[in-house]
Amino acid sequence: MPPTASLDYRDFQRWRKPAEIAFWVLLALLNTVFNSMVAQIDNAHTAAWEPWVWEWTSSLTILALVPAILAVERRWPFRFDTWRRSLPWHLLATVPFSLVHVGGMVALRSLVYDLAGAGRYRYYSPWWESLGYEYLKDFRSYFIIIALLCLSRLWLVRWQGEARLLSAPDEGPPVEPVERPERFLVRKVGKEFLLNAREIEWLQAAGNYVNLHVHGRDYPLRTTMAAIEERLDPARFVRVHRSYFVNLDFLAEIEPLDTGDARLKLRDGAAIPCSRRYRAQLRERFGEAPATA
Repeated sequence: MPPTASLDYRDFQRWRKPAEIAFWVLLALLNTVFNSMVAQIDNAHTAAWEPWVWEWTSSLTILALVPAILAVERRWPFRFDTWRRSLPWHLLATVPFSLVHVGGMVALRSLVYDLAGAGRYRYYSPWWESLGYEYLKDFRSYFIIIALLCLSRLWLVRWQGEARLLSAPDEGPPVEPVERPERFLVRKVGKEFLLNAREIEWLQAAGNYVNLHVHGRDYPLRTTMAAIEERLDPARFVRVHRSYFVNLDFLAEIEPLDTGDARLKLRDGAAIPCSRRYRAQLRERFGEAPATA
């Protein structure tokens, strides 16, 4: 059974959204203060407040665009096994990112200059050369954000605990079947433990991973549903949906729905979907729904 220290990750999950927002805001704050100080030194001939306005308007616009970058990354994940397919889309996304960034910061600067009575804000000239210069900076900023996102995801996966299949030893026969594993190796930050396959309550597809749900926690396993199906014990695990397998030892009730699909209720109170196709297979194999435990 996983160690109780893993509860720390569940605690973090409840605060994950505000923690992520705080991270991006704090990063923008520190970066802007540093850049403003440098810009003030480099532009000593201007009013002291102007370099600060330039940097803050730029940073605030980029900060407002972070959710859009995260949405693009969710649509085209930038991971070790997907980056070749995703890279062209991210390269394309840098163009509207730069255009919106430049347009937003110029609009904000013009507003501040008007409010300060400093006259009309003038963007760099000629504008096409300035756009090229801004695009190079925005290209860098875009992929720094992507890199930070990838690093944070890697760290969270290691903190949560990533499941792996046990491999065959270099010498001698394996201790247990490799093709149909009885246990999985879970690696967390600073520790490892074995997870019994029979303790897995259900499995769910999640992008390039399959999450193994055990005692209220999900351990991602880098595989596909088709590949893991070949390694599961068919006497215990049954596919009930395109994205779900369920351990029959934990199945408590099958609730039919008007659509022909069903809702499976497990012993811990969780509910997972069962499509019409797999519901029929489930009934053919086991007859009527098992009684509630």
